[in-house]
Amino acid sequence: MSKGRLEAFSDGVFAILITIMVLELHAPEGATFADLEPLLPKFISYILSFVYVGIYWNNHHHMLQSVKHVNGKVLWTNMLLLFCISLVPFVTAWMGENHFSASPVALYGMVLLLCASGYSVLERSLIQLHGKDSLLAQSIGNDTKGKISISLYIAGILISYYNSMISLSLYFLVAGIWFIPDKRIEKRMDNK
Repeated sequence: MSKGRLEAFSDGVFAILITIMVLELHAPEGATFADLEPLLPKFISYILSFVYVGIYWNNHHHMLQSVKHVNGKVLWTNMLLLFCISLVPFVTAWMGENHFSASPVALYGMVLLLCASGYSVLERSLIQLHGKDSLLAQSIGNDTKGKISISLYIAGILISYYNSMISLSLYFLVAGIWFIPDKRIEKRMDNK
């Protein structure tokens, strides 16, 4: 079946999630820059989560550009990914509201780990559908970046009760690793 509806639906979900996150940001009562200071944790949480949703949208787009069609399994694994990403606004708000306390930072990491796992499941279902010699399979290779990301998420979750700021730094590090769009797929598509 065609992949067009899956792409359109997914794009809509990504847009709604970013909208939900920005609606959590409320202007302060005062009119000075000092009145913004208590909102800094919320704003930092929002920035990090906006970057993550953007990264997932960007890589989701590249991944789907490398395949020709989808099947029912791909539709459901895509729904799994979207469900995982739909949890990001909740944990973003909780983490920002509680000034990066241990439990919210740990849960944020768990949701990021779920998102990475959901993305990996979608990737594998697309590779299974298109074959090990497909453009996507060749582009992904052994997915070193994905494995490093999952390891850093797990470390961040475990470290959060020792020092939540180290955990937050690890989450920023993973975002930094992925911030520049993954060129593996683009390079292979350009060479074809």
